[in-house]
Parts: sequence; C-alpha cells; structure tokens
Amino acid sequence: MKYGHVPGIEKRISRVAQGAVMLTSETEVEGFALLDAVFEHGCNTFDTAHVYGNGECDRVLGRWIAARGLRDQVVVIGKGAHHNADRKRVTPFDITADIYDTLARMRTDYIDLYLLHRDDPAVPVGPIVETLHEHKEAGRILAYGGSNWTTIRIAEANAWAREHGLTPFAASSPHFSLAEQIEAPWDDCVTITGAANAAQREWYLREQMPLFCWSSLAGGWFSGRLTRANQAEHADTLYMRCYGCEANWRRLERATDLGKARGLSAAQIALAYVFNQGFNVFALVAAYTPDEFASSAAAVSVILSKEEMAWLDLQTDERP
Repeated sequence: MKYGHVPGIEKRISRVAQGAVMLTSETEVEGFALLDAVFEHGCNTFDTAHVYGNGECDRVLGRWIAARGLRDQVVVIGKGAHHNADRKRVTPFDITADIYDTLARMRTDYIDLYLLHRDDPAVPVGPIVETLHEHKEAGRILAYGGSNWTTIRIAEANAWAREHGLTPFAASSPHFSLAEQIEAPWDDCVTITGAANAAQREWYLREQMPLFCWSSLAGGWFSGRLTRANQAEHADTLYMRCYGCEANWRRLERATDLGKARGLSAAQIALAYVFNQGFNVFALVAAYTPDEFASSAAAVSVILSKEEMAWLDLQTDERP
C-alpha cells in the first residue's frame, strides 16, 4: 500500500480507501472480518456517508473501530448534506445536523475528513465555509472538502476562505475513471471524465488538491464479468446505463488486452490508469471480499507508460 496526506490530518492516508456501503448489522460478523482483512492489507482509510444504509454503515464501522481499538490509527471519511426527495440540504443547519448524527452513530469525537456529499450552487459559499470552519475549530472534523463539487465552486469557496481568514477546502471527491461517464448514476453527481471536463482535470493537475475518486472502476464495467457477447445479461445494470457506449467497450477491451500482457486484470489496469494521471489521487473502492481489495491495492504500484495511457484512452491506435 502507498500513502498520502491531506492538510489538517496528521495520520497518513492509504491511497486506496475502503467504502462502508456494504456494512449492515445483520451481517456484522462478516463485515468485521472484511474490515479486518482490508486493514491487514494496509488500508487505514474508510469511507462512509450519512445516507448510507440509513445510518447503519456509520454504526457498524464505528463498532468495528471501537472493538479493535483503532481510532488513533484509522482515517474516517464522512460525508453529509446529501439532498433528499424534498429539498436540497447544503445548508448550515443540515451540515451541522449530519455531523452530529455521524459522531453519535460512530460513537467518536471527531471525523478525520468531512466531505459535503452534494453541492447546491444556489447557496453562497460563505455560510458553507463558515459552518465547516466552525466545526473544524471545535475539533469535530479535522479537514473538509466537497464531494461532487465542480472545480469552479471549490475555487470560489477557497477564495472566500482566504479572504476571510478561514480554512479552505482540503480535498475533493468527484467521479473519475478510465471509462467515460455518459450518464450520471444519481442526481447532482460530478464527473471529471471526458473531453468536456478537461479543464477540471487540468485544475487538479495544477493545484494538486487531494482527489478522492469514486467509482474509479466504473461501477463494475472493468470487473471481468462483462463482454460484448453477454451484454444483454447486463442490460439493467447501473454500469451499463452509465458507461455503455462504443468508446468504453474499446477501453474495456484494451484494458483486458494490456492486463493479459502485464499479468494483471482489466480492473487493475483501469485503476492503475487513475493512479498514473499525475493527480494527488486516492481511490474509493467498495470491495466485498478481501481478494477484491487486495487486487485494488496491488494496482497502486503499477506503472503505465505514456504510450500505454494514451492507447487505453483511445488517443492512439498504435498499440504500445
């Protein structure tokens, strides 16, 4: 495993972070075993959110951390202020309520990295930054940022923070993958894939803000289960809806071919593509087995040449 850092957090942060979305009270024994194995593979960073499992994911993750006595060793990424069916919730009240909920559910005094799960561009950045800064000063969160925030809004928030002597956003969490996202899986998601988002990628390269990419494996597109021949069997899947296009079929086939040549899976090649971008990148994964996590962790150390990167992303037809 490789590690990085986020301003405001003294602990090192594993470059692959394990999601908590699969954790439930009913399968707590199995969940604990999975988290134990992931931790043994070098992962000390765990991603959860206020909306996951109606709070169950927070609770189970918190119980595991407490049972193993690991609070000083692990990094918790918490997310809140997600919209609901009635209204957008990026407000000082909702941010505060969700932070207190997560602290209570996890039975902890602080969240290492707190990300706003969504943005509402209609809300001025000032009150948002002020609220997050207040919680940081109180010690409830150590660092904060945005999930599904555009670079324009992040830059606006950080300019406002600097002008008013407050702590700026320390991290961002958009979607990024070898597969271009052609349709958002959920409302108000932000991707930095594709030609239309080149300026956002350039911003992250320039600023080197820690980047926690979700769905780096395109929700299962590179899992090895999918081929052109069996695509009808996958017609109702989220990954087919979000990534099912000719360009992504070619990316999948090239990742598979290169993986065979390198002794790796298509998923490992796709994840290596993310890590070889030059971003200050961390990948959020939702491994359901220890072997799945081990495979993702191994991809952190895979080096791809510029020629391989260009070929994978269809910038050239000349195979490296």
